[in-house]
Amino acid sequence: MNGGSPTGFGLLTLLTFLPTAGALLLMLVPKEYGKFIKYLALGVSIATLAVSFQVLQGFSSSTYHFQMTEYVPWIPALGISYRMGVDGISIWLVMLTTFLSVISIWFSFYIAQREKAYMIFVLLLETAMLGVFTSLDMILFYTFFEASLIPMYFLISIWGGARRGYASIKFFIYTFAGSIFMLIGMISLFTLCRNVTGFPSFYIVDIQQQVANGRLWVGAMQLQPWIFWSFAIAFLVKCPAFPFHTWLPDAHVEAPTAGSVILAGVLLKMGTYGFLRFCLPMFPDIIRSQVPVICLLAVIGIIYGAMVAAVQPDWKKLVAYSSVAHMGFVLIGIFSLNHSGMMGGAMQQLNHGISTGALFLLIGLIYERTHTRQFSDYGGIKSQMPIFSWLFLIVMLSSVGLPGTNGFIGEFLALLGFFQSSYEGVAGLSLGFAIVAGAGVILAAAYLLYMFQQVFYGKNTNPTNLRLKDLKPWEIVMALSLVLFIFWGGVKPNTFLKPMEASIEAARLMATGDPGKRPVWADLDTEIDLREGDHAGSLVRRMHTEVTPGDFYPQRPLAISTLEGTQSAHE
Repeated sequence: MNGGSPTGFGLLTLLTFLPTAGALLLMLVPKEYGKFIKYLALGVSIATLAVSFQVLQGFSSSTYHFQMTEYVPWIPALGISYRMGVDGISIWLVMLTTFLSVISIWFSFYIAQREKAYMIFVLLLETAMLGVFTSLDMILFYTFFEASLIPMYFLISIWGGARRGYASIKFFIYTFAGSIFMLIGMISLFTLCRNVTGFPSFYIVDIQQQVANGRLWVGAMQLQPWIFWSFAIAFLVKCPAFPFHTWLPDAHVEAPTAGSVILAGVLLKMGTYGFLRFCLPMFPDIIRSQVPVICLLAVIGIIYGAMVAAVQPDWKKLVAYSSVAHMGFVLIGIFSLNHSGMMGGAMQQLNHGISTGALFLLIGLIYERTHTRQFSDYGGIKSQMPIFSWLFLIVMLSSVGLPGTNGFIGEFLALLGFFQSSYEGVAGLSLGFAIVAGAGVILAAAYLLYMFQQVFYGKNTNPTNLRLKDLKPWEIVMALSLVLFIFWGGVKPNTFLKPMEASIEAARLMATGDPGKRPVWADLDTEIDLREGDHAGSLVRRMHTEVTPGDFYPQRPLAISTLEGTQSAHE
């Protein structure tokens, strides 16, 4: 087992708990100092973003193993430990969390009541989100996963809209109930691993090692589908996917703007991240048989979300239902089980966080001026707010998937991989799945362009709109920071794709490889060779290495050889 020596707390602990330290500091500030509280919260979020850049700077894209790992014993008798680390799947989600937290707190300067409690909840929420993406112990992961519900519940229930009580309770009950199934699945994996090894451990590296060599599921194969769905239900609720999505529109509509930005930008990604971290590596024997079910729900969600969004009279509700559709593209990419599709699904996580987060931000900016989100109350506002209109157009086209924006890259790769798997009949998929999913792109363009025409170019029937003023300089800078990543992801996608490639390919091989031929997080002598022509990879072995789990890896192994018996990604 991978016990190892305790490492103490390191950079990831600082990153994760710095917002909590800021929240504790805010508790000491009298509530009358509202302006100071806002600037202090913003300073803490910027400092956390700076630490995340330190993590990114020390991150190597050449390995699929966890980096900057930390280990401190917690409850040794139960195999529970404080373990943290990042890989290519989690690194960009960490960066997305710290970046959107800065944007959310910056926008929250508009908050005029109970500023102290508001900022404390936002900072605590940032810690919980970062903990989800850096935890390597299942109980630690579950703790952060559940902890994220509490601050968001209060943000909606206290600072939300007219139906905030209903929306906050519905959000909490749905996501908490789904998480209970995941806890049952975690305990089941722990029990199976202990039966095989004789040692208790909730460390996902230990458990995945027994899955990879085929020992974990020996004698318990009949349990694998049940345990898979205990995880899958929790993650489908979190995404959310059809039919577990009904909490999302209410939560988005009633949440304050910062809550909507964080909810769409980060919290939904916990679901798709969970599929990549748990469902693919831990259930390789039955994953193919579950692909059609997951993909069917995703495709239904794409079409259903788009059709319901098209008839919404409210800005926020339209974008909320569009999120159901866009997260469907993430799911079909991940469960295409090929390199292009999975890369597209992982990329689309980031793209959705940026573009949809920007849409909610811009909607919040105009709501602060008009206090209405009904399309009927707008019309022809382009002449009053030209800068706002251009920024909204750019973000909207990114959400549509216009070439040159980040939205195109993610959706294109996800659909490409899904079409390939459907055409080849992989895992029981048929081409009809992919054709229907592709129609979702057309529907998204239809309802978003219609909304833009009605609001910005339609006839102005509301005299109060004539008094609208365009964005302030600080609001422009805030929105442009998101637009920057829209074009960066569209023009230079390899900036984001390259660091995640080895980890995504390892997850694919963990899910599709035969026992003994799967990548193993615990085996530091193996790497993923990505130098094949179509950029798919194969498992290779280092000829010599002197690394420990906490070390950084060089850009390319000095010498590698093909792992004997390993199938290439083409097979």
